[in-house]
Amino acid sequence: MRIALGVEYDGRPFRGWQQQEEGVPTVQGVLQRALSRVADAPLELVCAGRTDAGVHALEQVVHFDTVVQRPERAWVRGTNANLPPSVTVLWSRPVADDFHARFTALGRRYRYVILNRPVRSSLAAGRVTWEYRPLDVARMAEAGRHLLGEQDFTSYRAAGCQSNTPFRNVTRLDVSRSRDLLFIDIEANAFLHHMVRNIAGVLMDIGAGKREPDWAREVLEARDRTVGGITAKPDGLYLMRVDYPPTHPLPQNTATRLVW
Repeated sequence: MRIALGVEYDGRPFRGWQQQEEGVPTVQGVLQRALSRVADAPLELVCAGRTDAGVHALEQVVHFDTVVQRPERAWVRGTNANLPPSVTVLWSRPVADDFHARFTALGRRYRYVILNRPVRSSLAAGRVTWEYRPLDVARMAEAGRHLLGEQDFTSYRAAGCQSNTPFRNVTRLDVSRSRDLLFIDIEANAFLHHMVRNIAGVLMDIGAGKREPDWAREVLEARDRTVGGITAKPDGLYLMRVDYPPTHPLPQNTATRLVW
């Protein structure tokens, strides 16, 4: 059978999602080992979207295939008992054989959290990106509108991005503030490597007055990563949710409303 899981994790202790060579800590590595103990057999996971080192997830979705019969609570509680505190399985569901965590997904939602004040935070270190320059939300929101729709995001992807196409469809890009915290909320059908962090880097320079809002469009039209400015830190980036069609209903993690 095929099982889907919702997974929450703090990305700080890991070198990203994807399993690497022995001894390199990854989310996939610790989660596969924990699940394999519950199954008493090796398991291999497929995720909705691979996250970079230091990037967090409030609800990553994964699936795996197994012939082992376990109750849903065993996949959740049993796996959590074998995981470090930085990774938690939120829910488990059997799904149809044609479900695929990555290819069935209709869209992904990310949030980039910026602590915008003159001094850094000790308590939020690694969970937010600190920016000491005052940021203008209205300028950043204006710039973000240039990035909506299906467009070529070559300038906003990592030089080593392996995607076959640079086209992505951004359906939402909002910028908001709550006191010292500034949020960039972005939704798209899928994302390129470093795409959200590169967008955040451009928007922060615009919000700080270093560039004009039209620069976001100019970078996009250049189709050249070298004109796009810095890649923002991973600290404040969260995979918030993955959306699937009604034919594949999955639980919704209500805890996402409690974070930031």
